[in-house]
Amino acid sequence: MKSPKPYFTNNVFELEESATERKALLEKIQSFSEDFIDTLDTQKAFHYDTHAATERDFFFKINRDKESLDDILAFFKERVVDTGLNPASGGHLGYIPGGGIYSSALGDYLAAVTNRYAGVFYASPGAVKMEDALIHWTGKLMGFSDGFGGNLTSGGSIANLIALHTAKHQKNITTSKASKSVVYCTSQSHHSIYKALKNIGLETCTIREIPLDSNFRISIPALETQIKHDEHIGLNPFLIIANAGSTDVGAIDPMEKLSNISKTHNIWMHVDAAYGGFFMLTGLGKERLKGIELADSVILDPHKSLFMPYGLGIVLVKNIDHLASAHAYSANYMRDAEMENQYSPADLSPELSKHFRGLRMWLPLKL
Repeated sequence: MKSPKPYFTNNVFELEESATERKALLEKIQSFSEDFIDTLDTQKAFHYDTHAATERDFFFKINRDKESLDDILAFFKERVVDTGLNPASGGHLGYIPGGGIYSSALGDYLAAVTNRYAGVFYASPGAVKMEDALIHWTGKLMGFSDGFGGNLTSGGSIANLIALHTAKHQKNITTSKASKSVVYCTSQSHHSIYKALKNIGLETCTIREIPLDSNFRISIPALETQIKHDEHIGLNPFLIIANAGSTDVGAIDPMEKLSNISKTHNIWMHVDAAYGGFFMLTGLGKERLKGIELADSVILDPHKSLFMPYGLGIVLVKNIDHLASAHAYSANYMRDAEMENQYSPADLSPELSKHFRGLRMWLPLKL
């Protein structure tokens, strides 16, 4: 009786390629990439007839077969690149396009090849210092004073979640207090806000959708009236959500006035600046976004107005200790990670294992 055949053998699946094989792979990938970039002006912005399954989709499945890179790239173009939306197309105007920057893609390549673990300072101090530098640059751009902190996230949704969890922890909104706690937002608030509230156990909170003014901004008189009413009936106002460039119409809420209200009533002020935050790099942006530096927390999406590839967001919290306290943890296997006077990304977010996201933003900014 013959012995069972190994699932993988050396001649079928090898983890490490030789220098010659690496060069050949890279040349083909680079050629594919250059062709994609060079033909962008002729590519469709949307392939409307590509969502149905085809016989070619069997190629998605993983099995024992070893495929050539030529066949893989041909399939990738047919069933991935030439399907659905093409955000890199100049004809895609549905929202801020995510065409990406070439040097950002090279940063991701370097991050993947070197595979630094960017979650803990002890494991990769250089990677953490790089990401800290990006957070510091962004926070200073927003006008924050020293003492703030933040995290590079996978996008605005997780950035919102981290910020709102920090607000919940700082304001001591326990499960028993949630039903009497109030969140103030508008119809312009992004759906990730509502999802984040649910994810952090605040779905029983009272959510007040404040009316808009004629410029689609939160109505200050209506907000003040509602907060006073809620306090009068024994509720606990604890969170105001402001927009700095709403997804629907680009509305910017009056942040200086909102800050005054939040301080008067001891309410956490959060600004969703996923779309508009990086317009602080312009003179007009600084004028329109005046007051953003007064927020307790701000989130931004570099994959929007900085044109980074998808998979990068930023959360900033005015007091880094609030952020750290909300995400504190302890474990025997993490003893080496405890560094005096040095926070790790894992101390400031739900993530322990994380992608080294910093290079995709740091490299193009340095260049």
